[in-house]
This record gives sequence, structure tokens and C-alpha cells, in this order.
Amino acid sequence: QVQLVESGGGLVQSGGSLRLSCAASGFTLSYYAIGWFRQAPGKEREGIACIKTSDSSTYYKDSVKGRFAVSWDRVLNTVYLQMNNLNPEAPALYYCATDPDRCPVVDGTLEDFDFGTWGQGTQVTVSS
Repeated sequence: QVQLVESGGGLVQSGGSLRLSCAASGFTLSYYAIGWFRQAPGKEREGIACIKTSDSSTYYKDSVKGRFAVSWDRVLNTVYLQMNNLNPEAPALYYCATDPDRCPVVDGTLEDFDFGTWGQGTQVTVSS
């Protein structure tokens, strides 16, 4: 069964860090692009980071550049999102998803139209 499972979410203080994991099973992440998205209550889902495993090229939304880092472990077949200096905009349900080819960035925004397999999400909460 092809699936993605996110983990690592939780409650963190403002300014703190979390590392999210996206573990794939039933297929290998090699040659896919894996995107991270988040959706806060009442807001649209937004793409925040993406990695293309074939060349490890990455994309970051401007608001997370310098604070978030996406990476992947070929052996563990897992993608990570290291999130540092979390701020009040961070609380949301965080998802990972796969695109068969690339990180589809349009006008500087990571679009989700080609991402076919999605995880169930992991909740991130930030306390002040």
C-alpha cells in the first residue's frame, strides 16, 4: 500500500523548534519531489517547502527561508522538515505530499496541483 505518514508535530513555545518526518511506504521517494504544506483553521493550504530528490534542489516559501530546512534520507525513505524559530503563523496541520517530477513553483508559490499522494497530516501548535 502506497502511503505517507507524517510525525513529529506537537506543542512548542514560540521561538522553539520541531522536526517533522514524512515516512513513505509501498514505494521509494527517489525521483519524486516531496512538498510540505500547511493549513491553519480558516485559511487556505499553502506550500512551504519542497525537495526534488533526484538533485536535492529545494524550494522555500519566503516567510520560512532561513528558519526551515527540508532534507531526505534515502535509506530510511523519509523526508524531514526542520523548523526553527517557530512563530505565531506556524500553528497548522502540516502535510507532506509527492509530485512525480518536480516542485511546481508558479510566481514564487509552491502549487499543489500535481501532488498525488498525501499524508494524513501532523498538528503543530505554538504557545506564546
